[in-house]
Formats: sequence, structure tokens, C-alpha cells
Amino acid sequence: MTVKAKRSAKQTDMKEMGFLDHLEELRLRLLKILFGVVLFTILSFLVSDFLIDLLLKPSKMLQPDMKLQVLKVQGMLMLKFAVALVMGIVISIPLIAYQLWAFVEPGLYPDEKKWGPALVISVTLFFIAGAAFSYFVLAPFAIKFLTAIGSPDVEKNISINYYAKFVMQLLVASGLIFQMPVASFILTKMGLITPAFLRKSWRYAVIVILILAAFITPPDPVSMLMMGVPLFFLYEFSIVVSRIASGSKESEPETEDLEG
Repeated sequence: MTVKAKRSAKQTDMKEMGFLDHLEELRLRLLKILFGVVLFTILSFLVSDFLIDLLLKPSKMLQPDMKLQVLKVQGMLMLKFAVALVMGIVISIPLIAYQLWAFVEPGLYPDEKKWGPALVISVTLFFIAGAAFSYFVLAPFAIKFLTAIGSPDVEKNISINYYAKFVMQLLVASGLIFQMPVASFILTKMGLITPAFLRKSWRYAVIVILILAAFITPPDPVSMLMMGVPLFFLYEFSIVVSRIASGSKESEPETEDLEG
């Protein structure tokens, strides 16, 4: 099928669905996402004690003298709800990515639709990689650094709710930032960025990376660099991904010229 035929077929498919039809389709996709999040949240609540133990491991390994305590009567119950909700959303990431892809997929070219499964898998894997980096490297170091500040005469009694919130924020933020290569691929496919633009803008990228690293890490240079180094490599990998994405589109203008 020629490029012109592809565009004609794409326009025909888009005309078949009106604006209200698109809204109805989006509503159904969002309902499926909501159902998945609620279901996984309920399942996560059933194993919330195990999930809380996982969150406590960094503090037990690095700071045995740090005592976590509950400051409210309903503190543990609210903590279980919070951990279950965050885990429910995290587990639903493949479902969320698939439903969003299924919504935009009818308006894509046949050669663009083949990237759907790879994008869904990539979103999941990069989020897991970011969360794992934060859990095993960033969170333990940040806890050790922050709890070491202060007088040795001051007993370190920390609210378990604040501690869990701090760790979960690091995990989720790292997982989202590690989506940089996926975002690079999508933006390149949309024609908003190019490999040359990314390569030319590396100085600005370094500044943005350091700002992001400072935003999700404790306010100290060491933690910022620990997060900034993998982000810099992710940016370089994003350039490679952008080059791959743009390479698949470079043949279209040539095809149109030959047909003309």
C-alpha cells in the first residue's frame, strides 16, 4: 500500500467516528483503567503487611537505631490504604499503557501500529528499572544521609507514615523519570523532536537533568549526582531511540517523491 493510500485509509477511519464516539471510547477506556486500579488496590491491601515490610527494609539495613512509630490511632490503617493504592496504580501501569495505546491506535498508520506491544512493554520495564534503582541505591543512601544529620543525643523516632511516603515518592518519581526513552520515541514519531535537536540541546538537558535530580532526591550534592548520572545515560539512550524512531520515517518523503 502506498503512502497516499495509507493516508486516505486513515482519514476514512477517522471520519467513521464522530466527536461523541471518541468521547465514549475514551470513557470506556478510563473505566477499564479505573476498574483495574481498584482491583489491584484491593489485592494489594490483602498483602499490605508484606508490602510495608519491603518498604521498611532500607531503614533496618542502614539505621538499626532508627525507630519508626505510629503517631495516630488510625495511622497503620491509613498507611495500608496508601501503600495498597500506590501499588495498585503501579501494577496497573501495563493496563494503563495498553488502554491509552488502544485509544489512539485506530488513527495510526499500519506500520505505526506494530510499535504498540513494544511500547507497552517498554513503559513497564523502564518503570520497574527506575523503581529498582531507587529502592536498592537511592532510597537507602538518602535515608542514611538524612538520618545521620543531627545530634547523637537526639533519639531518631520517625513516623512510619512519613517514612513510607518518602520512600514511595522516590520509587514512583524514579520510575516516571526513567520513561525518558519512551517519551523520546513517541515525541520523535509525532515529529516534535529529532535526534539532531536532542544532540544539539545537550547543555540544556544537563541543566534539566540536574533540576529533576534535585527535585526527587534529598538536598545534597552526592544524592543529586547519584540520580543525575543514570539520567544522563538515559538521555544519551533517548538520542539513540530517537534516531531509530526517525529512521523509520525517513523513507516516507522519498516514497512520495518517487510516486510523484
